[in-house]
Amino acid sequence: MKKKIMAAILSTTMTAALLAGCGTGGSSGSGGKEAGGTESAESLDAFSWSEDERSVSQESGAAGSEDIPVQFEGINADSAYDFPVIVKSFQSTYWQAAIKGMDYAASELGVTYKAEGPESDSDIADQVNMLNSAIASRPAGIGLAACDTTAVIPSLQDCADQKIPVVAFDTGVADAPDGSIVCTVTTDNGAAGATAADNMYEAIKDVIAGAKGTVRIGEVNQDASALNIQQRGLGFLNEMIMLLQKDGKTVAVEGNEFYVNAVEGADKGDVDVIIEVSVPEQTSVELCATEAQTILSKDDTIAIFGSNQTATEGILAADASLSVLGSDAENGDVIGVGFDAGSIVKNAVADRTLYGAVTQSPLMMGYYTLYALTAAANGATLEDVPTAGYWYNADNMNDDTIAPNLYD
Repeated sequence: MKKKIMAAILSTTMTAALLAGCGTGGSSGSGGKEAGGTESAESLDAFSWSEDERSVSQESGAAGSEDIPVQFEGINADSAYDFPVIVKSFQSTYWQAAIKGMDYAASELGVTYKAEGPESDSDIADQVNMLNSAIASRPAGIGLAACDTTAVIPSLQDCADQKIPVVAFDTGVADAPDGSIVCTVTTDNGAAGATAADNMYEAIKDVIAGAKGTVRIGEVNQDASALNIQQRGLGFLNEMIMLLQKDGKTVAVEGNEFYVNAVEGADKGDVDVIIEVSVPEQTSVELCATEAQTILSKDDTIAIFGSNQTATEGILAADASLSVLGSDAENGDVIGVGFDAGSIVKNAVADRTLYGAVTQSPLMMGYYTLYALTAAANGATLEDVPTAGYWYNADNMNDDTIAPNLYD
């Protein structure tokens, strides 16, 4: 049986204080940003661990597991490892929350790390250059959250050839060369996307049932290249199609070619519901806002989903001039459902501009990534590590099982 982690990585009373800043206070690096090292003893003492906070059942909206894997129990570093960890960017505060988890793991294990990433998730070439520089230093292991899972394939082949273990986190790399990625630490993104669809459907199903014409649901994804975004977006789409068809409705998917071609079971021709999927040319809140505004401006739009923090903030930016979002679908509000956290998203959930959102557990993702790197450097054979996703809204966002995962 898996051993429960003794507690949540942060108590609810300490979350705001620990996550208000930028983690380790990273400095600017060439072509991007970097942060790393270990947290001060004073900050680490603020972490509070309690079994009740860590054990979250499916009934509370969790998708995934927060049990500590047996493979990480009793690990000690065989050497003073220093790991390069390459994130997608520091564009989202999500990554600063992951770094908090890395800080705690590093202090437990006696290892160090340096986290760096490009200026934005769209700077794919910059991230590949960072990965290649890390490989050249011949480290004991590399942590990688790939901006584009195809672009990193040649570099991962180099890792396999040089026997440098790579731990993928936040997003997997489906076509990674054999022997390159030894473990993937990521949210069950398909389940998390489905959780968003389930909760949205509860808010809009009566409107759909009573509609006299076609209605529209929007989905904004920051890209169609990162595996985690693909899985999350398709998880939402496939679940929403299943829910609609179960209630006797026909549904078509329009928009971005990747998602239209990858979705399962959509109908053709005249339908009861259209799901329109938009992806900006580059990853930014501003461009996601442009896509969201197009969808929100349509008279038949009844709901919209943003599949990560950037996309969700884009939806909220679009609504600033439209004021159509709200939590009462039967009175004409467009139901907005987001993903991840950050102060903008949290405030919109709290005041019910957003109906709700799904948050990941970036703290535990960062924590497990350092443990996986250490185990791999020690020579262990590893299994993938799923981390949980949680539905939150204005009513439950301060609960003990939810609040520690709502970073600012």
